[in-house]
Amino acid sequence: MKTRLCKVLLTVCLVALLSQTNLVTAQTTPSQKLIKVAIYDHKTDGISGGRKNLEAFLIPANGYITTHVTPATIRDGALDDQDVLIMPGGSGSKQAFALGADGKQIVRDFVASGKGYVGICAGAYLATNHYSWSLGLINAKVVDTKHWARGTGEVTLNLTESGQKNLAYDESSCKVYYGQGPLLAPGKDDTAPKYETLATYATEIAKKGAPTGVMIGTTAIARTQYQNGRVVCFSPHPEKPGGIASLIQHAVTWAATPEDK
Repeated sequence: MKTRLCKVLLTVCLVALLSQTNLVTAQTTPSQKLIKVAIYDHKTDGISGGRKNLEAFLIPANGYITTHVTPATIRDGALDDQDVLIMPGGSGSKQAFALGADGKQIVRDFVASGKGYVGICAGAYLATNHYSWSLGLINAKVVDTKHWARGTGEVTLNLTESGQKNLAYDESSCKVYYGQGPLLAPGKDDTAPKYETLATYATEIAKKGAPTGVMIGTTAIARTQYQNGRVVCFSPHPEKPGGIASLIQHAVTWAATPEDK
């Protein structure tokens, strides 16, 4: 009797174990359904703050899987199997010079082929066609470059109807951290695509000699279509701890979806 009972209990345990194993497999195997996000970081002594912040919420449980890319790995083909490239904060010019002419062309070709680009602060500077080192993914100029280092702090954004809809944000305004990102306005170079404004600055930072009244009304979040790919630029930093990470998530998801889908 005891032997039979032990066999029954053993069978139950094995079934439970196999069921649990199948559950884990079902949760982790469909990696092809996850959005593959390449996060740029050329920092050689550790991890940059921007990359660290992004990796905290762009996780499989939220539908994303991230890969760290550098200028060297981008030139070696690291973007070939990615859906979206995020260029985070830092220095747009340093990112450009680190990528070099070949690396920048690889990024342009990546987006043009139907992939996505999300630029945050420095990455937004890089995406414009304002500077000689810019990527030219978006027809945007940078307002008041003389006072680009205008200070940091919390600002209020006004979201457009399209911004609320496409970033899945119910409120018409929100507060985010500003870290000297570009004040964007429509450019005059028709070789780059015009952009759609998703949010503008409702308040401003005007420190370090920067004039007041300049920042308010400029574009804070923009999106466009670059050939077959999609581009989103964030001047501020929603990805900061305590910020509105969902804005970045929805931007990445939109950017990862080719126009014909």
